[in-house]
Amino acid sequence: MYNLSKLFLTVFLFSGLIINAQSNTDSLIKAKKYQAKAPKTQPFGKEAFQKSKNTTIRWLGMAGFLINSRGTTIMVDPLLEGFDMPLLINFPIKTNAVPYLDAVFITHADNDHFSVPTNVGMAKVVKSYHSTQYVDSLMKNLNLQSFGHNIGDTVKVKNITARLTPADHAYQNAYPGMSPRWFKNEDACGFWIDTPDGTIWHPGDTRLLPEHLTMKSPDAILFDFSDSEWHFTFNGAVKLANAYPNAQLVLCHWGSVDSPDFSPFNGDPKKLYEVIVNPERIKVVAPGEPFILKKIMK
Repeated sequence: MYNLSKLFLTVFLFSGLIINAQSNTDSLIKAKKYQAKAPKTQPFGKEAFQKSKNTTIRWLGMAGFLINSRGTTIMVDPLLEGFDMPLLINFPIKTNAVPYLDAVFITHADNDHFSVPTNVGMAKVVKSYHSTQYVDSLMKNLNLQSFGHNIGDTVKVKNITARLTPADHAYQNAYPGMSPRWFKNEDACGFWIDTPDGTIWHPGDTRLLPEHLTMKSPDAILFDFSDSEWHFTFNGAVKLANAYPNAQLVLCHWGSVDSPDFSPFNGDPKKLYEVIVNPERIKVVAPGEPFILKKIMK
C-alpha cells in the first residue's frame, strides 16, 4: 500500500516538474489551478441500509460506493476517515455509524481505496472482506475477516454476485525506490457486480485494457474519467464509455481531494458532455445521493 501524499510528491519528482521544491510550492500557492468540486454532500444514516424493492447506489466520495440491493449491503473501496491529503468534501456517513455490511470489496491497496482506518473501524459490522490475493494478505495482517481471489473469480453475497475484472495499475514499478516490492497487475482488480436489478461495473484504477472494451454491456459504470496515465486517461475513459453507449455513467474519483495538480483526482464533468455518446446518461451525483439502478435496453 502506498501513501498518496508521498505518491503525489514522487510523481512530481520523476516527471521533472519539481526542480526547486520550495519555489515550486510557493508558485502553487500563488496560482492555484481550477479544480472541479463535487456537489454538496447528502448525509445518510441507517435508512440507507434497510430492505427495499430496488438496488440503490450511493457514491461515498473518492472511488467509494455503498450498494444496497434489496437489503443486501456492500461497499466498494470505502474511505470514510483518516485520509492523508486535504479534502474538498465531507463524507456522507461516519465509520462508526455504519450499522451492518454483508461485504466490503477492495480493488487495490492504495490508501484512497483500501483505507485502513475505515476498514478496521467497520470490522465489527462487516461480515466479509474481498479483494485480490495481495490485498487479502494486507487485510489478514489487520485481522479482518478477509478472502483473497484471482482475476475472473466470482464471489456470491446473498443476491449479489461479484466477479473480479482485470486491471493494469502496477505504477510502483515505474518509479525506482517507491516500493521494495515488485507489483503484479493481478494485485489490483475491478468488480463486475450482478444484482437482481441490473449490472454494475467498478473498474478500479487501471489503464485501459483491450478486454475492457469487449464485455457485455453493464447497466451502470462507476466511472473514473481522470487524465492520468495510470488510469484510463481522459481519452481512454471516453473510448470505454462509448463502447457501452447506453450504460449509465455514475461519476467517481473526482471532485473530492484538494490537489489541483495531481491528475488522478482532477476529472471535470463539464468536459464529458460533448464527447460521450448519449450524454444524458452522465450522472453527476453528490456524495451520499441515492441513484436507483435500472436495467437498460440492449
